[in-house]
Amino acid sequence: MTSMTAPHTSPTLGLRERKKIKTREAIRTAMYTLVEEQGYDATTIEQIAERAEVSPSTVFRYFPTKEDIVLTDEYDPIIMEELRTRPADEPWPDSLRHVMHRAITVGMKDPHAVSRLRTRLMVEVPAVRSRMMESMSETGRMLCQAIGERTGRDPESLEVRVYAMSIVGGLMETSMYWAEQDHEPDFDALVDRALNVIEHGLPPENH
Repeated sequence: MTSMTAPHTSPTLGLRERKKIKTREAIRTAMYTLVEEQGYDATTIEQIAERAEVSPSTVFRYFPTKEDIVLTDEYDPIIMEELRTRPADEPWPDSLRHVMHRAITVGMKDPHAVSRLRTRLMVEVPAVRSRMMESMSETGRMLCQAIGERTGRDPESLEVRVYAMSIVGGLMETSMYWAEQDHEPDFDALVDRALNVIEHGLPPENH
């Protein structure tokens, strides 16, 4: 998801996984800092590696492209698991809304305004936006599985796939709209508006 940042390392994870998360966070932090200092295009993998105190090959092992450093986070699996823990009798739209707002609350706590930087880069850098479009399919597949588990529908059915991708695409557009408005609107309120459109369709036009 586009407005998430990496979660704090959990003490329940194994040592190897904690080291991986720490390395990913170091690479991301180096990237964000450099981009703020000199811009996205001027920032190279070599500079990121040096700032993160790792080798360029390590950067590529964790993130295949520079754009992935901006976009990749740990939250998709966590969001999917959170959806699975909602009460079985809770309407699906209510579960989705609850989980999205919880994710926003966690994601907006980042100390480096990462959410704002990431969404700004989505708007300003075509390569980041293009990579985001590519990554949407993976998030959509995970959401299809979660919808299938909750509703009993076939996760590979056309209806579930269209619905899942409408959610993923809608949230991407919401993030970009937020950035285009200089991050001034309340993001929670924008997400509510987006989910309302997905659930009920276009509202009557105001005159």
